[in-house]
Amino acid sequence: MADRSNGAQSPEEQVRAVFEEAESNAAKAFEELVRKPSFGRLLALSAENTAALTRIAFDSIDLLWRNLRVAGRADVVRLSRQLHRNEDKLERVLQEVESLRDLVARDRDRDRDREREEARS
Repeated sequence: MADRSNGAQSPEEQVRAVFEEAESNAAKAFEELVRKPSFGRLLALSAENTAALTRIAFDSIDLLWRNLRVAGRADVVRLSRQLHRNEDKLERVLQEVESLRDLVARDRDRDRDREREEARS
């Protein structure tokens, strides 16, 4: 709103001015706080504590699942590794079976060829 004829501000303008001043003062205070080296250290310690609390929470949940006899994250990872090892072994066995199948087929073909030659002779 525009200034009144006697130079007084409306209540809305007064409230807006008070809020702008408060915001400006808060911004200056926060800038001064962030400028100090102790703020960086405090921020680093807070990040470390947050990471530690997160790890404690996940470990507690795993322990809870283990005590409830339900597979936890570590159990699932261990079983996954075992499954991959078994799949790799099975793949090797399959390759060996296919190689033996090819070898038997070649031997059959060779035996058939010999029998045909012997039959012709």
